[in-house]
Amino acid sequence: MKIIGLTGGIGSGKTTVSRLFHLLGVPIYIADERAKKLFTNNPEVQKKVIDQFGSESIKNGEVNRSYLANITFNNKEKLTQLNAIIHPAVAKDFSAWVSNQTAEYVIKEAAILFESGSDATCDKVIVVVAPDETRIDRVMQRDELNKEAVMARMRNQWSQEKKIEFSDFVIINDNSVSVIEQVTLIHKELTNENN
Repeated sequence: MKIIGLTGGIGSGKTTVSRLFHLLGVPIYIADERAKKLFTNNPEVQKKVIDQFGSESIKNGEVNRSYLANITFNNKEKLTQLNAIIHPAVAKDFSAWVSNQTAEYVIKEAAILFESGSDATCDKVIVVVAPDETRIDRVMQRDELNKEAVMARMRNQWSQEKKIEFSDFVIINDNSVSVIEQVTLIHKELTNENN
């Protein structure tokens, strides 16, 4: 079974692309969602987060996202500390999930696939790209953030150009080309490969 990484900067449209692959019958592992579940359901992860960031970081058994975001998004050292807790837990969870799949290939969707080193476990990588202004507008509307907050998050991710350089497939999500057609072509190529 092939493992295909799916990544893209914040607001690029990864979720839309994931849904399209899912409609084609491809199992999708969404790393960000699984990480949230691990914050909630994994006492070991919670203890490490509380030890590192204080009791405010977990409230009523749920991750206090705004509290952690305020600490980590403008402090690379704190972000690295948080990632050092969550990434190994996600990697273990992903391995268990993959062992239960039977499809020809699965997709691991992760915003920071390259930044976390998760691309090392992928056979191929797909990156979704969109113009920066489009991405900023999408995230401002979706997450009710101001432009500066969105740009701070963007700075913590690799540039789109760098992600393209290390990816096998690029999906352009700027309304100039059909995303459905791009996904369909990639799916055909992945299911026709013999390696």
